[in-house]
Amino acid sequence: MAATALGLGEFIDASPSPFHVCATVARQLLDAGYRELSEADRWPDQPGRYFTVRAGSLVAWQSGPAGPFRIVGAHTDSPNLRVKQHPDRLVVGWRVVALQPYGGAWLNSWLDRDLGISGRLSVRDGHGVSGVADRLVRIDDPILRVPQLAIHLAEDRKSLTLDPQRHVNAVWGSGAGGSFIGYVAQRAGVAEGDVLAADLMTHDLTPSAVIGADQSLLSAPRLDNQASCYAGMHALLALEKDSAPRGFLPVLALFDHEEVGSTSDHGAQSNLLTTVLERIALAAGGNREDFLRRLPVSLLASADMAHATHPNYPERHEPSHLIEVNAGPVLKVHPNLRYATDSRTAAAFARACEQAGVGLQRYEHRADLPCGSTIGPLVAARTGIPTVDVGAAQLAMHSARELMGAHDVAAYAAALEAFFFPD
Repeated sequence: MAATALGLGEFIDASPSPFHVCATVARQLLDAGYRELSEADRWPDQPGRYFTVRAGSLVAWQSGPAGPFRIVGAHTDSPNLRVKQHPDRLVVGWRVVALQPYGGAWLNSWLDRDLGISGRLSVRDGHGVSGVADRLVRIDDPILRVPQLAIHLAEDRKSLTLDPQRHVNAVWGSGAGGSFIGYVAQRAGVAEGDVLAADLMTHDLTPSAVIGADQSLLSAPRLDNQASCYAGMHALLALEKDSAPRGFLPVLALFDHEEVGSTSDHGAQSNLLTTVLERIALAAGGNREDFLRRLPVSLLASADMAHATHPNYPERHEPSHLIEVNAGPVLKVHPNLRYATDSRTAAAFARACEQAGVGLQRYEHRADLPCGSTIGPLVAARTGIPTVDVGAAQLAMHSARELMGAHDVAAYAAALEAFFFPD
């Protein structure tokens, strides 16, 4: 099935948390004949299609003859509001859930929205080795809302500065009531006393939609960076079963925690990717020397969304680098290495876009503005694999609701497919 804007919208709506992104991708991989492997097990030495999941991160690959890796990397997390460990408050008669921002959330965009809850509960389990099991939870009912202050009560009616400690807590009822964790546990079908810990976050409940008079735009939450996860997944699934033509071995690596620096046991700065790549090499009969020799001739595309030129703020963009929606993937370059692209890797992605028959745009950030970064420089430094930073153009990055070109979804996936297996 081809990548489409409607398909991306369905993917996003099914995946409100990084854990759900991995579950959604895993279902697609299993349906396509991939086999899930546990990192704690011995991996098979026969060629095949496999994936492994570590919390909110996933790596999938097609094994075959020894050769360079072609890797598409993206991230599963998005800025949002997350539930504090002791969330319950009773404030002037309101039942309040204490929240705090995750990543660079654009806080004003989260006000006055119907919010659900998603994530995971770690619960008692007498069957597991550790005695603990993870339970995915997703509540799509409008149970939370962060209310805006009335304009009549603001000190400055033209703007309002939000304090992340005081102003982004959510109301979920009035008067005294039970605990919020207890409510979530009940909705998840577990006893509150069995919940040992929780990773819970809010998500906007408005469904994704193709919009515009010409149906050329996609409005959705979490485009940054689930659009890249979706495009990378489709690029991998488009490849023929158990095939590795021209000697390249395709790998899809989806990492959690990019929005907060990637420093975790399953972020881009962890050993997840290097461990998986080495185990692929060893399972095929190679040794560590063989593995290390493959890295410098491999190539990685760090796929993360890019800034389209904003029609209301064109002065905030580099004047000679206009970026449009529905004009093809974006090659991202930064001389101070906020992006990992160099001329060699840029040329490789330019060739992929030519092969796919899609346009290519080139992005540079204004020199007088700080620039965000990606997993690209981190993975390149950790693995030694030459890396290019690419994306699809969008507006409203890090808002609760974002906007991209509907036609860019298929073009993005096609370019990543060509990157996996160049002519």
